[in-house]
Amino acid sequence: MSYRQIKWIILIVPSIIVGLWEFVRHQFLIPYISMGLGNFITPVILFVVSVTLLYRLFALLERVQEELNVERAHKAELEAREQLARELHDGIAQSLFLLSVKIDKAERQMTQAGAEGGLDELRKTVHEVNRYVRQSISNLKYPGDRSEDGQVTMGHRVGHLAEEAQVHAQVSWNLDEDGFTAREQVELLACIREALFNVRKHASASRVIVNGEGNRQAWHVDIRDNGTGFRNKSYLEDRDKYGIKIMRERTEEMGWNLSISSEEGSTLVRIESRKGE
Repeated sequence: MSYRQIKWIILIVPSIIVGLWEFVRHQFLIPYISMGLGNFITPVILFVVSVTLLYRLFALLERVQEELNVERAHKAELEAREQLARELHDGIAQSLFLLSVKIDKAERQMTQAGAEGGLDELRKTVHEVNRYVRQSISNLKYPGDRSEDGQVTMGHRVGHLAEEAQVHAQVSWNLDEDGFTAREQVELLACIREALFNVRKHASASRVIVNGEGNRQAWHVDIRDNGTGFRNKSYLEDRDKYGIKIMRERTEEMGWNLSISSEEGSTLVRIESRKGE
């Protein structure tokens, strides 16, 4: 039943019922019901209709209105995401692509001039940033799964991140997201994305388990793979490990703890926060 139909029923039904009552009353019940008693019965009938039929119709109307509001909010969110994706594509992504082309051209000119190439590090950084920006554009354009109340949950987004990273991930998400700010959700998902991409690039893993537990006051997220692992802790301090460095910067800025431990055949990345500490 549509919103308009419900409104018309609410407006018409009381009038029809009162009209039928008055017709029956004056045509058949005048000898049995006095004028005073009839005038008393009329509001009683209206009250009974209101607490039975009309009450249910108003509840249905509120539910339909809430669904319409959720749909409008969803549409507004999609339009905002599409606008942001378009701005990223027209601005940052195009500029990064042009910069990478100029770096390649400069390196070719240096090679032809006999100079030693010194742009490898810069080119690698630009290509990495370009990849992140294009992944962000793709995420903005993708609407994502929604829970029963129409909200996109972090658990759903983690599943999509695993698909993007092209890793076989088992997601167990029991993290209560109430109270998390939009920025906290963005930063946490960015760290999980980086951990998943590191698994694909470096771990040679066939399986990843992503587990989120806790609430706003105390929570942790574990990303565990069954890859090769590493024995030397200095591996984490390698200047080429941009992803780990970015994760550390993000977690430190948010006041979270990041720990990375490894043994042969397994690596565990844990992001956690305890408000009481």
